[in-house]
Amino acid sequence: MPHARAALSDILAGLFRLAPAPAPRWPLALQAAAAMVTPIVVFTLLGHPEMGYRTAAGAFIVIHASALPAVERARVLPVVGAGLLGAAALGIVCAGSPALALAGLVVVALVAAAGMYGFALGAPGPIFFVLVYGLSGQISANLDAAGSLTYLGTIVLGMTFAYLLTLIPLLWPRRRRVSARSLRQLLPGPSLSGVPGTMFLRAAIVTVAGTVIGAFVDPQRTYWVVGAALGVVGVAVGRRLAVARGLHRMLGTVAGAGVFLLIAPWGLEGLWLAATLGALQIVVELLVVRNYGLALVFITPLVLLLTGAATGQLGTDFVGERVIDTLVGGALGAASGFLHRPGHGALPLHRH
Repeated sequence: MPHARAALSDILAGLFRLAPAPAPRWPLALQAAAAMVTPIVVFTLLGHPEMGYRTAAGAFIVIHASALPAVERARVLPVVGAGLLGAAALGIVCAGSPALALAGLVVVALVAAAGMYGFALGAPGPIFFVLVYGLSGQISANLDAAGSLTYLGTIVLGMTFAYLLTLIPLLWPRRRRVSARSLRQLLPGPSLSGVPGTMFLRAAIVTVAGTVIGAFVDPQRTYWVVGAALGVVGVAVGRRLAVARGLHRMLGTVAGAGVFLLIAPWGLEGLWLAATLGALQIVVELLVVRNYGLALVFITPLVLLLTGAATGQLGTDFVGERVIDTLVGGALGAASGFLHRPGHGALPLHRH
């Protein structure tokens, strides 16, 4: 019991603690913000802001493989981009049927988890593949075949632009002279034995459990439950860390929903919405490695604003549902941490 009380005390203290950043985050923060803001600005000026909101979803590629030098990110990110595009395409294909949408969600989550853990791709794990899948299904449900193809093209455009932003550091000769590992060395495996296998098992359990819960509550909301659970699973090992991330996820989302409710009545759109999303994105990338819960205070309004604008449903009616979905997913993710052995070191899962 004394050990449990000490662990709980440390977890609660962690809610208010800023850990040191392992490396400067400004370059990544600016890349992520530019990748999200630029398409919205350009398409707004062209008179099609909704295209900009959808293209901005391609910015999610930027936050993957962020610990690698630019010359190695250039090799890894196309693989990530192909996976995100596949998730978007499957979301479109499955959008017409609730049963297919649920089955597709399980497929995307399991394939993404197997890839991220099996090839040791590191943070942020499989969560954004699920979010892109769900967002694509929501958007394409109101589009015809031609509109869906156009939307898929905007995702490609957004990811291509975001990828080019990650190549900017290579304009400096010293960055190009870095000795780069081959793609095979950067993505060893696949292997789902040991820790990667446990992480995949956790992801599989929360995916299936979250999908079953969502199927009985509201199939359209299921990807939020599964996404929240996978966000807690992340790429970190250990019971204590799982509980801590679950608590951060739940409390951070509740606070973030409050921030969204303060912002939403402003009726932001176009250039003002772009500026708001850019500011939120910068803050998120600066905080996410220092305090996960505090970062979620800003991640939550960012995701709600972007998905609401992209789907044409930028209102506040659904906020309560999103909070409930996150609470359920956060609890699932935290509980899955007990699959790790007691005392299993809380170490990040990556070989980079």
